[in-house]
Amino acid sequence: MTEVSVTKDAKPAADDLVVLKGVNKHFGALHVLQDIDMTIARGEVVVVIGPSGSGKSTLCRTINRLETVDSGTITIDGKPLPQEGKELAKLRADVGMVFQSFNLFAHKTVLENVMLGQTKVRRTAKAEAEAKARTLLDRVGVGSQADKYPAQLSGGQQQRVAIARALAMGPKVMLFDEPTSALDPEMINEVLEVMQQLARDGMTMVVVTHEMGFARSAANRVVFMADGRIVEEAVPDQFFSNPRSDRAKDFLSKILHH
Repeated sequence: MTEVSVTKDAKPAADDLVVLKGVNKHFGALHVLQDIDMTIARGEVVVVIGPSGSGKSTLCRTINRLETVDSGTITIDGKPLPQEGKELAKLRADVGMVFQSFNLFAHKTVLENVMLGQTKVRRTAKAEAEAKARTLLDRVGVGSQADKYPAQLSGGQQQRVAIARALAMGPKVMLFDEPTSALDPEMINEVLEVMQQLARDGMTMVVVTHEMGFARSAANRVVFMADGRIVEEAVPDQFFSNPRSDRAKDFLSKILHH
């Protein structure tokens, strides 16, 4: 009986949750994503950093098809991104997204905001959706605000509600597109703390951010982008203490020493 030899790296492939291969995206003449290859494993926290206009947010938005791509493939949990319709709605439920702006429904209470996707997309029973919403609001530290409307909350509280809303769908991966950049400085940490806890709990996360402290402490891997390309990726310690590319050195010298 011949033994089948298994190469060392064959196994983790089953644990690849998000895979981008040869992804290109143009906005008119601007080539915003250039031949992007990137794989995110289940439970991995990947922080994407780089100068403004480097394609970070666009990259994030292609993963749940808020932006279409011109060429290349993106798969989530082994399935290609659907084009539109019900399948796309289902995918968006599997891929939670938190934006710069909180995008909460102003005319619904905090509790209703967190229940809505569960009842509409996941078809969860109302009582169950409410119980889950309350648990998640407690988890992100705004349980006492459940019956208020978004306008009655601080920016930091609204962003934590937005995180709870995304979590309520039971996503496989969470995307964060500069989730603290619209917040006052004193509110940034309360949102980052919730994200740190999610990372510790094993949530798969892709985070576009300018918060280098978060990148250092929470990321398994830092991906540095410039001019639509992935220039360099490394574990945080290595990236911050010894970046290999001139672009990364230049970027870090500007943000870490001012």
